[in-house]
Amino acid sequence: MASNPPLPSLGETTSKEMASNPPLPSFKIILGSSSVARRHILAEMGYEFEVMTADIDEKSIRREKPEELVMVLAEAKADAIISRIKITDYKEKDAVLTLLITSDIVVVHEGIIREKPTSKEEARQFLKGYSGDHVSTVGSVVVTNLKTGTRYGGLDKAEVYFHDIPDEIIENLIDEGVVFGVAGGLLLEHPLTLPFVEAVVGATDSVMGLPKALTERLVREALLAES
Repeated sequence: MASNPPLPSLGETTSKEMASNPPLPSFKIILGSSSVARRHILAEMGYEFEVMTADIDEKSIRREKPEELVMVLAEAKADAIISRIKITDYKEKDAVLTLLITSDIVVVHEGIIREKPTSKEEARQFLKGYSGDHVSTVGSVVVTNLKTGTRYGGLDKAEVYFHDIPDEIIENLIDEGVVFGVAGGLLLEHPLTLPFVEAVVGATDSVMGLPKALTERLVREALLAES
């Protein structure tokens, strides 16, 4: 796993401001997710990273509020990964700073939290409910500094509005099986779904499970704390 170079300054930063900013250390990233979408998003952000999976029983962790649920799940994923690695290797004085990124997302429809559907009937219920309606997504990102154990977390929200989705499309999505691997069975950029997306309020990458702006900010916060 190659080290990532220090991050460039974000936004319209003047040369004077850049000169006054402390240099950021080199670092490595571990993405704590098996999600193809999250891997794609993090690669789009220009990072090199290693992938580890948490393999936790998400259904055993419950919270009433979606904001609390996604945060506690992202933290539980980090805890599970840390429990399986040799953490002392990351804490050594000459060890390269390593950041562990974990995240979670739920779909909220009509005030009800929707996680990954567990049956065809549940997936059908979810998707039919979205037809001609809208849903909200609530996502979390937690960045853990493996050297110090310090964590930086945040939330991001978005809304997706749908045209009417034909029953045939819904059945095709269920038959493919891909809906069972994502929160709420919501596949924003799937070629069967995309034509029926009326509008997205917020960031598309947030709906897909890893909000770029929030992730970038948390990585930067973690690095600045070490500089």
